[in-house]
Amino acid sequence: MIRGIRGATTVQINDGEEIVERAYEMMMDLIDKNKVEAKNVVSVLFSATADLNAAFPAKSLRKIEGWTYVPVMCMQEIKVPDALPKCVRVMVTAETEVHQDQIEHIYHYDARKLRPDLRKPKGELS
Repeated sequence: MIRGIRGATTVQINDGEEIVERAYEMMMDLIDKNKVEAKNVVSVLFSATADLNAAFPAKSLRKIEGWTYVPVMCMQEIKVPDALPKCVRVMVTAETEVHQDQIEHIYHYDARKLRPDLRKPKGELS
């Protein structure tokens, strides 16, 4: 089955190193919690809010061994009034045997506010 796995994180400032590091941290957690293997990934889509332009969050994937050939793309989030600022989101589309209600979507830092209904208390980052 092909599933979508969501993630989101925030940064303190528009800094390239922080954007890539927080995206990397989010991706490593998403990969670990969902047992994702690069060979089973269809594509990865990152988005960032308009206040983040110092780096492409997709650069985080290039730090992960075995993910060199995974198709990845970055885009800007639409500007919605009162939306969470300084936010990086990801959608990983992958083949998995895990049922949809067992997928662990990853929300770090201030992004935990986005989907409190999916909140899992173990392993949260603050």
